[in-house]
Amino acid sequence: MSISEKCVMVTGGADGIGHAIAETFAAHGALAHVCDIDAKKVADLQRPDEGVGATCANVAEETEVNRFFEDALQRFNGRLDVLVNNAGIAGPTGPIESMDFKAWKDTFDVNIHGSFLCLRHAVPIMKAAGRGSIINISSTAGFLGYPLRTPYAAAKWAVIGLTKSLAMELGPSGIRVNAICPGPVSGTRIDRVIDAEADVQGVSPEEIRQGYLKQISMRTFIDAQDIAETVMFLCSDQGAKISGQALAVDGYTETLRTAD
Repeated sequence: MSISEKCVMVTGGADGIGHAIAETFAAHGALAHVCDIDAKKVADLQRPDEGVGATCANVAEETEVNRFFEDALQRFNGRLDVLVNNAGIAGPTGPIESMDFKAWKDTFDVNIHGSFLCLRHAVPIMKAAGRGSIINISSTAGFLGYPLRTPYAAAKWAVIGLTKSLAMELGPSGIRVNAICPGPVSGTRIDRVIDAEADVQGVSPEEIRQGYLKQISMRTFIDAQDIAETVMFLCSDQGAKISGQALAVDGYTETLRTAD
């Protein structure tokens, strides 16, 4: 899929969706460089001979994003073909009147401001080359309301606004910008989200889990690899005319859970 030899940067790449994306690119002959805040996972991930490099960095911190780009561009000899803004946090769960401001702000600092800091580095490089592909990871929550998860939903809506605006702004420079909106992804992160919602609503985690499944037409969570394959397609020559899209990969989520 015309992926071989591309230079790819992925934020939040030591686990989950980001890890699957980086590993899939590397398996197809690309050079991938990821960042993550988990130092141990970053150390374990370092395999430059197999196409994967890593930097321990928090995308919400400007100096750390600077270091991430310095490390990656040194490996890539200044080239950058693909940026995947994947880093994100679930944010707090609860009614709006109980929200702690720092927790609210942290959700935006990682989920949207981190993307800005990375874009500010990546865009000039791609403009100079006259090409590039940017993938922003939003969520099904970027389409719908999400009671008790307001900061997360608001940040993910912002990701889609960022995507559509930049697709218009950067298209004349040969840069495509798309968003992928995953539904619930199997793994420890959704388990933590479910536990938090169960605690707030005073019900069992299994009841929350079944509520998620009932709102998905295909009655299944998705896998991180499903997202990785979609990213690969959008960044390939086969996706060369796709830009400004917010593509749901979710088994068709009809509605998000309502507050009980």
